[in-house]
Amino acid sequence: MNPFKGRHFQRDIILWAVRWYCKYGISYRELQEMLAERGVNVDHSTIYRWVQRYAPEMEKRLRWYWRNPSDLCPWHMDETYVKVNGRWAYLYRAVDSRGRTVDFYLSSRRNSKAAYRFLGKILNNVKKWQIPRFINTDKAPAYGRALALLKREGRCPSDVEHRQIKYRNNVIECDHGKLKRIIGAPALMADALTPHEEAVLSNISFMEAVHARSYSSIFSTLCHIRYLFSAGLSGMLLITAALLFRMLGVWMSTLGTDLSRKERLFCMIAYLPKATVQAAIGAIPLAMGLGSGETILAVAVLAIILTAPLGALGIELSYKRLLQKQQS
Repeated sequence: MNPFKGRHFQRDIILWAVRWYCKYGISYRELQEMLAERGVNVDHSTIYRWVQRYAPEMEKRLRWYWRNPSDLCPWHMDETYVKVNGRWAYLYRAVDSRGRTVDFYLSSRRNSKAAYRFLGKILNNVKKWQIPRFINTDKAPAYGRALALLKREGRCPSDVEHRQIKYRNNVIECDHGKLKRIIGAPALMADALTPHEEAVLSNISFMEAVHARSYSSIFSTLCHIRYLFSAGLSGMLLITAALLFRMLGVWMSTLGTDLSRKERLFCMIAYLPKATVQAAIGAIPLAMGLGSGETILAVAVLAIILTAPLGALGIELSYKRLLQKQQS
């Protein structure tokens, strides 16, 4: 279904307006002037309806490509004071160490209950393997009490370490000012955020992170040793089954040739250390944004680590026995 069906303006113009509004923190009237300079005559109220309609969908679709944080990226949490419809409120935010927004929560109070709701919201929206080993906050005691309560309830893993070291939280402390400059102009908040307005604010945070060039590249992805262990026995069995299937394929491809049985056996052993397939398989799920991408990548790395020395050792021990010199 085409979400732009029936719209007077073209799709690209609508997406430009929504993206500029969420990325640069300009007002609807300023955006109206910018579009008018480019020959697009549209009223600011129409732009408002575009943002309310398409910002949630844009945030949803972009989030699919946004790699979720892992334990390689500790979370940094803090709250800041923002004005909501003339009243001051607390905006709780969480980012990873690369500046990517994890989640946010708007509260009229700054206490343990608000911190508990904020942390609970994050834990409900992420998978268990996405929860980091470290959570960095300031010295506010509310975070410690909220984390302790979530651990007792079993919603937060017990091995998550809460660090309250001031300099470790500079990532989010420096990020507050940039976000405030962006959300200062848009009047998108009310006494209570509607789902559309919450998605708009989330999209603003998302666009700000993209503007900061914090997208993680597949080529810079790191595989933590934790995921190698999490793959466990199932990963080993999967690697063994794949190797047997590969050896069977090599054996079948040599049928009908002049190779002897020993020479075909040597071809099967020599093909073990080939790592191209494992590397490709490990990158595909991450590029697709699958939640199991880290584990699949760990299995692929584990396959490379195991098959390379085993294949080299097998070649060294077998070539003298399996290969015979041609008699001239």
